[in-house]
Amino acid sequence: MSDNADFRPTDWGSDKMQARLRNRYRKERTFRVAGFAAVIAAGLFLVSLLFSIVRDGSMGFLQTSVDLDVTFSAEILGDPRAMTPEAFDEGVRRVNMQRLLLSALTDYFPEATSRRDQRALLKLVSTGARDQLRQMVLDKPDIVGTKQTVRLLAADDIDQLRKGKIDADAHENDRKVKDQELGWYKKLVADDRISLNFHTEFLTSGDSREPELAGIWGATVGSALTLMVTLLIAFPVGVLTAIYLEEFAPKNRITDFIEVNINNLAAVPSIVFGLLGLALFLGVMNLPRSAPLVGGLTLALMTLPTIIIASRASIKAVPPSIRDAARGLGASPMQVVFHHVVPLAMPGILTGTIIGMAQALGETAPLLMIGMVAFIVDIPGGVTDAATALPVQIYLWADSPERAFVEKTSAAIMVLLAFLIAMNGVAIWLRQKFERHW
Repeated sequence: MSDNADFRPTDWGSDKMQARLRNRYRKERTFRVAGFAAVIAAGLFLVSLLFSIVRDGSMGFLQTSVDLDVTFSAEILGDPRAMTPEAFDEGVRRVNMQRLLLSALTDYFPEATSRRDQRALLKLVSTGARDQLRQMVLDKPDIVGTKQTVRLLAADDIDQLRKGKIDADAHENDRKVKDQELGWYKKLVADDRISLNFHTEFLTSGDSREPELAGIWGATVGSALTLMVTLLIAFPVGVLTAIYLEEFAPKNRITDFIEVNINNLAAVPSIVFGLLGLALFLGVMNLPRSAPLVGGLTLALMTLPTIIIASRASIKAVPPSIRDAARGLGASPMQVVFHHVVPLAMPGILTGTIIGMAQALGETAPLLMIGMVAFIVDIPGGVTDAATALPVQIYLWADSPERAFVEKTSAAIMVLLAFLIAMNGVAIWLRQKFERHW
């Protein structure tokens, strides 16, 4: 009775309780406002970043071209009718196509008579224009002896001038394009010989020292080969490891030690795996440097913990009743796992694998450590050929002093983001399509 006598019900109408309630609600509103402001700020930063990338990257898919009237002189190229096809092709490959370019430019700008002016004229077009003309002659020998209007790639400075990255109104000392070149450019513009077109070579060619010739196809193939090696190694090893640890391994200190280390490896910085790949695959096994094989092996080590953890979670999510029902029908432990548990857990396993592969696609540090930072022009033909990858290509272009590589970097980032979004989209689709709720 004494305890009940001491009990006093809370007076919610008192001034003290009302003040405490108001303070509690004020703190809750403050927390909500702060959380909402944080989300808005993060969204604004993300939108600003994406806007900057798209603004600069969209120009990376475009390239300025110059239309010139080129005379394919038989005196320079040789007469295909008087030679065998093999001899003609060999001769064309040895011809200095700069003579054709210079002839076309001096015909259009006859005032450029000195060697200095002619050297400046050649700077209007890309060095790759010579290969363009050479390939035209090789593809169509009948073009020899005719005069054709040819659309040639402009040099990077002219391209930046056309895109507004170089201020034509600035003082001559403050811009790379000098007054003489600017006058020639304005004449080409007035005659409608300057155009901005979609740059297909950006998607179909390899890297180059010249921004207007640089492309991402070599890096894309290198990334694809690297991810193929990563998937072929990490997926079976990771899934089998998860199956063993979850279904067959005894629960003792050894398995506990393995599980703890797997969880710890998932948080190890990626550059540590690069050091491991450098020491093991290059230092001990003497595998080819800067090859997708080594890159794939290194990224497989980095991706394994993610795949193992995701696979174990998916296997653990399968209800025990599925296992009990299979055993009740006479299935062996191996049949229970591979005929019933793994198929039901496969959507989650694939989701974790795709997320791990997307993480590997965006990694740069491990690939830098094993030498995939090398300047590679050729398209790799196999996993042992020298190659680079998209993240490394972006790193190389971002470090280049040429202004034209800025938009190439942003364009390559857009391509990489497209791949990452596609891979994460596939993971979400797999989860929604095949996920079962027990």
